[in-house]
Amino acid sequence: MTSEKVEEYATIIKNIIIEYSPKVITAIIILFVGLWLTSIITKTLKRILVKREIDTTLSNFIGNFVFWTLRILVFITVISNLGVPTSSFVAILGAAGLAVGLALQGSLSNFAGGILIILFKPFKLDDVIEAQGEIGSVKEIQIFNTKLLTGNNQTVYIPNGALSNGVIKNYTQEGIRRVDLMIGVDYNSDLKQVKDVILDVLNKNSMVLKNPAPTILVWELADSSINLAVRPWTNSENYFSVHSQTLEDCKVAFDAAGIEIPYPHQVEIKKK
Repeated sequence: MTSEKVEEYATIIKNIIIEYSPKVITAIIILFVGLWLTSIITKTLKRILVKREIDTTLSNFIGNFVFWTLRILVFITVISNLGVPTSSFVAILGAAGLAVGLALQGSLSNFAGGILIILFKPFKLDDVIEAQGEIGSVKEIQIFNTKLLTGNNQTVYIPNGALSNGVIKNYTQEGIRRVDLMIGVDYNSDLKQVKDVILDVLNKNSMVLKNPAPTILVWELADSSINLAVRPWTNSENYFSVHSQTLEDCKVAFDAAGIEIPYPHQVEIKKK
């Protein structure tokens, strides 16, 4: 290679450095400043949402959405400053987004379901719900799934798409629940006495609410018993305790009052 060629290439490289170095330096500055501002804006937004007592799940989602949106804008700005046509770049991103969207239709459905759950709040953290054949306490509302903890300590993840489109039964949203019990007594029993005994049991239970007042109704004249619907009210967290304690206390009170709880008998017929 001749000295003239070397000088020519050196001149070209020098011109390129002179032409592009300001753009590269500016792009680097934009990148670092943009990333720093993105973090500051996101943290400030999250603090504002927390002060306004916005739901934690919604706050995190909004914060993460703003964070990544700002980072994408910073990245596009850096690319544009380097001389890359942004229109072509945006078209490539759009085509890639469409391809990913078609490949991840189920995930996008779950993502949309997560947004609907966060916005409309059919349940919140620690609520006990029944959905998709599962009953459990809500431990985490994620973007794609909702995490439940069942009564036997099993973790269940339900896709938000199915969850938002299905029936959700929230057991704790209202704060109190009615305990529905069915208690059978013998046909020879004095119904007024039976009701008084059950009511006395309920009144002695501190977990049973006075308002709404419990109700005791004759519900069914069955084959071997008179069945009474016993319906006390209690705070949601005491539901199972009241259910169990009422049955136990009624059995003890019936025994003391001589009230019989019938059960099926088998009659043996002896052949002669």
